[in-house]
Amino acid sequence: MTQGPTLQSLQISPEGAPLHWRVLLPPNLPQCAPKDRIPVKLEAVVDGEIYPPERLPKREYWPEPPHILAAMLIESWTGGKAPSMMQLTRDQLSQLLQPLTGEDAVFSFRNPKAPLAWVDGKLPDVHPHIQVEAKAPPPKQATPKPQPTLTKSKRSREMERDLSPMEVDGSTNYLAITLPSRESIIYEEALELLKSHSFKLEPSNRKWWLRDRHKTLQFLAEHWDRLKHHYRAKFTPNFKKYTKKLKPLEARVHLRKDGDDFIADAELAAPGIESGQIAQALNKGQPYLETHKGVFLLDHGKLNTMQEAQRRLTGNADRLVTPRVTKRISREEAAAVNTQLEALDLAIEAPEEWKRRSGALSDLTALQAPPTNEALMKLLRPYQAIGAAWLWHLYSNELGGILADEMGLGKTVQALTLLSAIQSETGKPCLVVCPAGLVENWRREARKFAPEMKVFAHHRNERLNSAEHASEFGLVITSYNTLARDTDLFHAAPFAVVVGDEAQHVKNRQTQNAKALRGLQARRRFLLTGTPVENSLDDLAALFEFVLPGYVQPPPAGASREEKEWHAARIRDRAAPYILRRSKKDVAPELPEKIEQVFYCEFNDAQEALYRKVEETARREVFELEMANASEGKLRVAAFKQLLRMRQTCIDPRLVDKEAEEAIASTKLDAFREILEESLDGDHRMLVFSQFTAALALLKEELEAQKIPYLYIDGQTKNRAALCEQFNEDDEIPVFLISLKAGGTGLNLTGADTVVHYDPWWNPAVEAQATDRAHRIGQTRTVTSYKLIVSNSVEERVLSMQREKAALLKDLFEASEAANSKIGFADMKALMGED
Repeated sequence: MTQGPTLQSLQISPEGAPLHWRVLLPPNLPQCAPKDRIPVKLEAVVDGEIYPPERLPKREYWPEPPHILAAMLIESWTGGKAPSMMQLTRDQLSQLLQPLTGEDAVFSFRNPKAPLAWVDGKLPDVHPHIQVEAKAPPPKQATPKPQPTLTKSKRSREMERDLSPMEVDGSTNYLAITLPSRESIIYEEALELLKSHSFKLEPSNRKWWLRDRHKTLQFLAEHWDRLKHHYRAKFTPNFKKYTKKLKPLEARVHLRKDGDDFIADAELAAPGIESGQIAQALNKGQPYLETHKGVFLLDHGKLNTMQEAQRRLTGNADRLVTPRVTKRISREEAAAVNTQLEALDLAIEAPEEWKRRSGALSDLTALQAPPTNEALMKLLRPYQAIGAAWLWHLYSNELGGILADEMGLGKTVQALTLLSAIQSETGKPCLVVCPAGLVENWRREARKFAPEMKVFAHHRNERLNSAEHASEFGLVITSYNTLARDTDLFHAAPFAVVVGDEAQHVKNRQTQNAKALRGLQARRRFLLTGTPVENSLDDLAALFEFVLPGYVQPPPAGASREEKEWHAARIRDRAAPYILRRSKKDVAPELPEKIEQVFYCEFNDAQEALYRKVEETARREVFELEMANASEGKLRVAAFKQLLRMRQTCIDPRLVDKEAEEAIASTKLDAFREILEESLDGDHRMLVFSQFTAALALLKEELEAQKIPYLYIDGQTKNRAALCEQFNEDDEIPVFLISLKAGGTGLNLTGADTVVHYDPWWNPAVEAQATDRAHRIGQTRTVTSYKLIVSNSVEERVLSMQREKAALLKDLFEASEAANSKIGFADMKALMGED
């Protein structure tokens, strides 16, 4: 029996949309291939559009045979998934390229538009680097006969030959189904379906029979729609004739205006049937309702859809479906509810006011520009004008939101456009709250883009005298820490709008900064952040407590794991309409390419011996605490302390014990010297990020010893904006040393085209933000980012953790690659190399 291909990543059907893969290889292939760590990017092309595999629309596909084989290989290596990024060995990459021979499917990261050329069945720039020394064949092994190579068209014809569809015959009393051809990819699935519903094979006509009225109606109620759309069955004229009186139960939502809100009725209905009869059938689990009006099928799919609609409207994860649910919908909920209902493919009856209010946020091109001065609007790029209009629409409808554009796309100028319009309309002061290091940057940007606003920076020695004093200005700027210290003054001042910049600083709702921000008096509230989620969806809920208080509710106490997952999806759905996220790739195609490389370093003998000693000490301490039944809090503290020492040993032995270990060379410092030399020779300028100021201090010593000019920023630096301006204007300064947390956000450093991450951080979002200090609007050169990783160490395990935990935001907004879950004790033990 020949069985058609099956994939977990794709729904395969001869009727599906054509699909082919794009495989992108790194420019440093010669360096990473010998280590059998080749980063490979996978993309899918459907109807001329390129998608990450995780973002493919849910539909059926029909790839050409070479691409089916490639997908099967990838799934076998990645646990049944086709991921966007994967790391392959030379042997795996060689296997992947074999079915794609001759296909325009292999590209380089450097030039993703031009496929690599095949020459005599090989890629000249690839195959020499992935050849693995062949093992001698076992003795007396027969040489296999060569298999004939099929052309693409012949392979397609052979896979599709003699395919006949499933056929459905019968009436309301019986069913007779003929299975599709054995070669069909749905044959085995269809056979299992019929067997599980008591169908019996009649050998004389090869039909599967179900001779029972109740079971027939039950099967049709559960699977009629699936037979039609998934199995693409052919229904005979006889079946259509004798089942035409079967009627489906209707699932619909009716919306009506009620004051400032709306009333939603989500109901199951049938002509002439009372809701009590439907409720009785639902309570009995009966899949059909037989009355004098006819037989109504309680379609399994529609029941599930209505149940999910009623759950989303009520916020009750374990609610059972009922004939009708009525729910009041506030203005804040309209956009999210509309998106959720449309996604469920329900019939919706709604007034024009509902369509206007809920649809404006899904069609950004229909938004109205804010009423600000024309000179400012002319300075905006098209996507920035849309962002400002989006903010103005929310403000005009008494709503708030989060502008979450990727770093470097100009969130500040979009917010200033909104503030200028609001201040002009209301005459009331607007408030911006930001990290202390960005106060001066906001002041300068406001003077540049909105000079008509009178600006006051409430910071350091400059302070407002009173709440009334604030009304003398169009824009007040302060820092989160200053706001927390001067809450009495700020909470008494009425502001037209509050904008919180770098909002990840208030993701913890229990901090004084978050409480001070929530206590402000303002008609509307907005946040700016490239990462609305850093650790978990609790971050998002905390931000919405400020933006739209009470709108996003956390899961109830005692919720099961499944219920928590359902509530997490609901939080994302409700939050999505009030988060605007654009990536550079989408809105700034003129930006040059960003190349990201992992630079692996190998321990020298002395440094490895020290590292293994520290690693063993870490494991022993944690083990002894576990044996002593220490609390998880104590275990976490101990594990974190030991992990810190392990990471410091990877960076430089002098960070662990400067006097005792100064004679031990640092493999990472040697790697940095190589990159630095190459950078200087190529007339490049670099940013160097580290979480450890002690590590930066050692790098300062190195640069001073080589008499190389540099600039430096850490948490104690006061004049960050001036230093950034100096770096961008002075080409004679080739290196900028920056503390990751102090300078990873809010800075524009397009004078650099090389970024070095000296040590990895748990959260890939933080590293991405740091890289985007250089890769942002205004950059004209390709930006190369190097991540220095010591092989066979905790750093390599951190890198693996980043990949595992980088998917939290993908369902929240497009093009998100940044977020990780909380680091728990189990994660810490894994980082130490323990199971």
